[in-house]
Amino acid sequence: MDYIKTNKASWDKRTGTHVTSKFYDVKGFLEGKCVLNSIELSELGDVSGKELLHLQCHFGLDTLSWARRGAVVTGVDLSSAAIAMANEIKAKAGLKATFICSDLYHYGAIANTAYDIVFTSYGVVCWLPCIKQWAEVVTKSLNPGGTFYMAEFHPVYDIAAGYSYFHNSQPDITAEGTYTENNSGEKSTFVTWTHPLSDVINALISAGIKIEQLNEYPYSPYNCFDGMEEREQGKFYISQAGHDIPLIYTIKGTKSA
Repeated sequence: MDYIKTNKASWDKRTGTHVTSKFYDVKGFLEGKCVLNSIELSELGDVSGKELLHLQCHFGLDTLSWARRGAVVTGVDLSSAAIAMANEIKAKAGLKATFICSDLYHYGAIANTAYDIVFTSYGVVCWLPCIKQWAEVVTKSLNPGGTFYMAEFHPVYDIAAGYSYFHNSQPDITAEGTYTENNSGEKSTFVTWTHPLSDVINALISAGIKIEQLNEYPYSPYNCFDGMEEREQGKFYISQAGHDIPLIYTIKGTKSA
C-alpha cells in the first residue's frame, strides 16, 4: 500500500469537513480568534520577527495564528486540499504566509531553507513510519541555535485506544470517521504508526537537538477522543482505574550551534 497516497486522499476528504466544523471554527479565526492553546503559547513564547516553519500544518490555522503574533511563517502539508484552503484563509484574513504542499520526507529532501523555529503539534508523528528521518528533517530545517517545539498527543493514549505503545514496522491500517462534531459517519482509510516517547526523544537527540524541556499533561485541549470529561473549560481528561492518563506531551529543544 502507498501510505502517502492513501493518507493524502483521506486528508483531502477530511479537509472539506473540517473547514465547516465548530471544532476548527474558521469563522471565529477570521474574526480574530487565536486558535493556539495556552500550552504552546506559554512554552514557545515570543515569536515576533522569527522565521517559523510549521510541519504538517493541515489547513494552516495554527500557522496563521503564529503569523498574527509576529512570526514570518511557512506551513507544509501533504494534502493539496488543505494547502488550497490555507491559501484561501490567508487571503481572507489578510495575512502573509507561505504554504507548501509536500509530504514531510520529500520536503526534507528538497528544502534548502533554514528557520529560527520549527513547530509541530497535535496528532502528527503517527503519520510517519520513520521517526529518525523526521528528526533529521527538523534539524536540517533549523538555523544553528534555532528552536524546535512540539506539542503532541501522548503515546500512552495509544494503549487506551487499543494500539501498541511501542513502534512496529508494520503500520496500523484503519477505516474511521473524523473527530469533528460534524462527522457524517463516512469512513476513510488511514495508515499510522505508533512512536513511544523514548523513540521521539532519542531521535531528536541523535539528530542534533539539545532537549531543554519535556512536559506531560493529564488533559487535552481538544475534545477529540471517546470518553473525555471536561472538568475545566477547554481541558478534557480521560481516567483509567481512577487515575488520569497523560494525554499531551511537549518537547522544546535547540539545534546545536
